Amino acid sequence: MSFKRLWAMFYARNLEFFRDRSALGWNFLFPFLIVAGFGMIFGGKDYAEYKVGFFPSQYESVSVSNIDLPSGFRETNYIKFIGFESFEDGIEKLKHHKIDFLVKAGSPENEYWVSDSSPKGYIIEKLFKGSLLPDGKVVAGKREIKGKEIRYIDWLFPGILAMNMMFSALWGVGYVVVRYRKIGVLKRLNATPLTAFEYLSAQILSRIFILMFTLAIVWIGCSFIFSFKVEGSYFDLFVIFFTGGICLSAFGLVIAARGTSEEFTSGVVNFISWPMMFLSEVWFSLEGSSRWVKLIAKLFPLTHMLSAVRKVMNDGAKLADVTPELAVLVLMTAMSIAVGAALFSWNK
Repeated sequence: MSFKRLWAMFYARNLEFFRDRSALGWNFLFPFLIVAGFGMIFGGKDYAEYKVGFFPSQYESVSVSNIDLPSGFRETNYIKFIGFESFEDGIEKLKHHKIDFLVKAGSPENEYWVSDSSPKGYIIEKLFKGSLLPDGKVVAGKREIKGKEIRYIDWLFPGILAMNMMFSALWGVGYVVVRYRKIGVLKRLNATPLTAFEYLSAQILSRIFILMFTLAIVWIGCSFIFSFKVEGSYFDLFVIFFTGGICLSAFGLVIAARGTSEEFTSGVVNFISWPMMFLSEVWFSLEGSSRWVKLIAKLFPLTHMLSAVRKVMNDGAKLADVTPELAVLVLMTAMSIAVGAALFSWNK
């Protein structure tokens, strides 16, 4: 392998990207606009469905009629009840905005927990208290959450960054390489001493450089406005985003391995990216979803990257605490590179 040829391809790809002012500007502007929209226009509101956790319960999904809660509250429409075995399990989900309200089933005092920073939690609290009014007076004991609360925008921010990385990696590697093959650029490169390994390595290294550069600029800009709190280490976050970026770029390499149709490649990228975006908890939590939905979500690298990032950013976890997520990302990267390199063709 020649590092001189590798550097030449790396430099050329970066130069092409930075000269494309529209693509460069959109990579910075797109995530910032989304964060600004959620943070300023909607005030950190979540999606429409209300999620109420209750404990103790052996099962996550229980018939509403079997839950020992006030009947008026239990029979309210548009509320999804999620069971937890213990208070610790439920309060952890509440603190991370994966549920909106937590109540102890069968409690004489109707004990409940709610985050003061949650708009939906405020509404559920009013509904819960209102369901007790027919008894003549409100009998409910509010308990405070111990520790620091996490704003919804703090929970959402890593998801937006990861989503931007996903689109940039899949389109920047998969779509671009297919376009090069279609217009004959790869055929001309094949006539040079450049090897397939050198070319593919340069593409991945170029993309991860662009991803991390964009991530840093967007993070600094958004943090300056919204003052995001990072409980863990910035270095740990860098390692996770770097590992996840390589994994996503390797996914793009598999897409780029064959094919000369830009239209078909566009469809494949959308077919992969949109389910990944919705099932990897970018916008909302999958808490309370069917088991098979959660199993499918674990097939996507974005799921494991976001899980690790949120643990470090919101909970102060160390790299040792997110070893399982990093191991999955490394394994997915190795498999994607092996498949992509095996299928890669300069011409077809």
